[in-house]
Amino acid sequence: MQETPFKSILKRLGLYLDLIRWDRPAGWLLLLWPSLSALWIAKGGFPGLHLVTVFVFGTFLMRSAGCCINDVADKEFDRHVKRTANRPVTSGKVGVKEAIFLGAVIASIAFLLVLSTNSVCVVWSFAALLVSIAYPFAKRFVSMPQAVLGLAFSFGIPMAFAAINGENLTAIHALEAVPTYGWSLLASNLFWVLAYDTEYAMVDRDDDLRIGIKTSAITLAKYDVASVMMFYAVYIVSWWYLVGLTRPSIFIDACAGLATAQACAHYFLIRGRERAGCFKAFRLNHWLGATLFIGVVLSYL
Repeated sequence: MQETPFKSILKRLGLYLDLIRWDRPAGWLLLLWPSLSALWIAKGGFPGLHLVTVFVFGTFLMRSAGCCINDVADKEFDRHVKRTANRPVTSGKVGVKEAIFLGAVIASIAFLLVLSTNSVCVVWSFAALLVSIAYPFAKRFVSMPQAVLGLAFSFGIPMAFAAINGENLTAIHALEAVPTYGWSLLASNLFWVLAYDTEYAMVDRDDDLRIGIKTSAITLAKYDVASVMMFYAVYIVSWWYLVGLTRPSIFIDACAGLATAQACAHYFLIRGRERAGCFKAFRLNHWLGATLFIGVVLSYL
């Protein structure tokens, strides 16, 4: 029975949704919570519906575009990894040029959102794009590519400060829009990304060793679990200290405590280094980020 044009379009749309990980929101939520927290801190409270909308949809769109870029870059590697062998680009269901075009269209829509902010934020969006493009190739050359991902997944923080502080600045003064405090928050967030993406890398360690990809799980070897817990500790303590500097509150203390409890629970998921446990720990991380974001919001009420 011949497939109707309508069914063919729906099938294609399903492949595109699979390509951008539509059914796996954990990835873009990991990007979202630090960015929204930075918005609240930079503004000293609710930053307005416009900026919240721009950052929520912009985060989702850029993560979707990043998935397209990542799958094209990793096409030859992904076919040898159990978890990724059936991805649309890897399996050949979506062509390389098609995936690049889709990613470019999605990134362009995200850029239109950024244009509604200010010129300084636009400047920083180009830097964010360059880091996002660089990450998929880092695992070929860098022993800890998760650090590059950490930079990419934390760039919403300086962009948030630029969106708030850049209103009265020109593009040439873009650096002035992001204070040292903003970069400190980014540095803190890097450790969270190192924690959860090392958990993610532990899922594919056997496959990655076989095909020669560099990851933090391989580099850290037997110290992987201990390192993940150390990364969590550095992140939560530094976050608690930095946010407490600007807005000391019982809510900050309480949410830092809840985040610590979640991180401790991850230890029991990853200590056996089993695929299922490590992947579950990774997927649960967006709740840790949401907890800390709630602490920021409550502290400014």
